[in-house]
Amino acid sequence: MEKPNSPTTASFFPAAILLVMLGWGGLFVLVNATLPSIGPRWLMFFLLFAAVTGTALPIVAFLNRRFPSVPPVSRAIVLRQAIWFGLFATTLAWLQLGRVLTSSVALLLAVGLLLIEVLLRLRERSQWKPG
Repeated sequence: MEKPNSPTTASFFPAAILLVMLGWGGLFVLVNATLPSIGPRWLMFFLLFAAVTGTALPIVAFLNRRFPSVPPVSRAIVLRQAIWFGLFATTLAWLQLGRVLTSSVALLLAVGLLLIEVLLRLRERSQWKPG
């Protein structure tokens, strides 16, 4: 019986390309064609989230494939890990908008998100039953 592997990096390319085109393309149009009022501001957060998540998706998939774990990651785990990057970038942009972003706040936020992911992976590993 062969061991299950993590999903391939190429299997995430369609979703990543869609998110990157929507996110970065939308941000380009938004910055060049609108005034900074409340509606475009919220749209900017959504587009930034999509852009960073789409950019991180193939990178996270590659890293999970390159450094396998027990149990192997699923598509949902790779997507969740890419979403953490989008959430981090969007939160940093929101904090910068209020002029409260410092390097220590960014570091604490990164450590907090990393800790959440480590605890989720630890929980998944404790519930894994091989074969």
